[in-house]
Amino acid sequence: MSLDLPFATLPTPTDWDRGGLPAWTYHSDAIFALERDHVFLNHWQVAGHLSDVPAPGDWLSFDLLGERAVIMRGQDGLVRAFHNLCRHRGARVVDGPQGQCRGAIVCPFHGWVYNLDGTLRGPARPESFGEMARDEFHLKPIELEVFHGFIFLRFFPGPQPSVAQVMAPFDADFAAYRAEAVLSVGAATWMTDLPVNWKSVRDVDNEGYHVALAHPSLQELYGRDYRDHQLAGWINFSRGVFGDKPGRRWSVREYVKTSEDPPGLPPHLAKAWTYYGLFPAMVFAFTPEGVQFYHELPLSATQTRLTGRQYRHAEETRKQRLARYLAARIDRDTSAEDQQLTIWSNESMKSQAFDGFHLSDLEYGLRSHHDALRALVPVMTLSAPPNEAEIPRINAEMLCGG
Repeated sequence: MSLDLPFATLPTPTDWDRGGLPAWTYHSDAIFALERDHVFLNHWQVAGHLSDVPAPGDWLSFDLLGERAVIMRGQDGLVRAFHNLCRHRGARVVDGPQGQCRGAIVCPFHGWVYNLDGTLRGPARPESFGEMARDEFHLKPIELEVFHGFIFLRFFPGPQPSVAQVMAPFDADFAAYRAEAVLSVGAATWMTDLPVNWKSVRDVDNEGYHVALAHPSLQELYGRDYRDHQLAGWINFSRGVFGDKPGRRWSVREYVKTSEDPPGLPPHLAKAWTYYGLFPAMVFAFTPEGVQFYHELPLSATQTRLTGRQYRHAEETRKQRLARYLAARIDRDTSAEDQQLTIWSNESMKSQAFDGFHLSDLEYGLRSHHDALRALVPVMTLSAPPNEAEIPRINAEMLCGG
């Protein structure tokens, strides 16, 4: 099915290297350390939505690879992000996935008190500190931007421009979905830990070639018209149109009958599930009933956390709620299927029989993601694994050499 998109996409080359990353990069601790600094902590990460912190004192936490963030709405209504560590001894100033501070942030270790804008109100027993310049002990800020209600943060400066620039091709689509006005679903956070390298998760999610066989519900829903599209700036878009057939599975059949587009959607978003990907590892998935984001957060070279948050329309009807429930059933089965594929794929990386990837044109998204990783961590271009202790030096030399 031809598709007229309102943004430019990149054509799949006619002659391209169909290989992928070498297997050794999936179980190297040295590579994982480089990915921490050059791929995750200095790139934008989505952490929530403004509706997750609707009132002053409401907060979300976000942990990634040894860094801890707290996102909080201040008394002035502004949302800010800080390193979640007290300036006294480094304790967490908030604990848990989200919560509410009544008027101030109080460190649970020694009782230092911070205002909701991160400024230090005062330490407990201030007389015991002698002369102390309070301005030097505010919570440390973290770079934060909001895109159509979604909250992005970046722990350290990196190569990406602003979120607004990176996501500019999708600006009109997010506006059409009225993403800024969605509300958090109760118990919005879900979390699954897998014994795999994070790249194996992304490899499965970055291509739709496997939908026809691996995801029977999605194949019934939209598999015949599903397409992946790569864009400049390491972003991607995927779309599947549904509704031409009722489906045999109960969830699919009832969903197709129940789902209704919100008013005003442009043709390329009508009767479709759409996915918007942002490097290194996050996806926004829209259905007519709402939106979720999901991402894989690496824990180690061999452990990855799958998590995300779900959102609904502000004035959800009973029919929309039912459709959202049915969509969640389809998505739940799909996630379980992908998790098993991820485990199998990751296992193969340690087999002596594994000779590497040979990719289809339908898997070009996987290759694009690998190219982005190689640009940031060029030691990944080496087919044979260097000595682990030498990997940081070799990578630094390759970066300096262009």
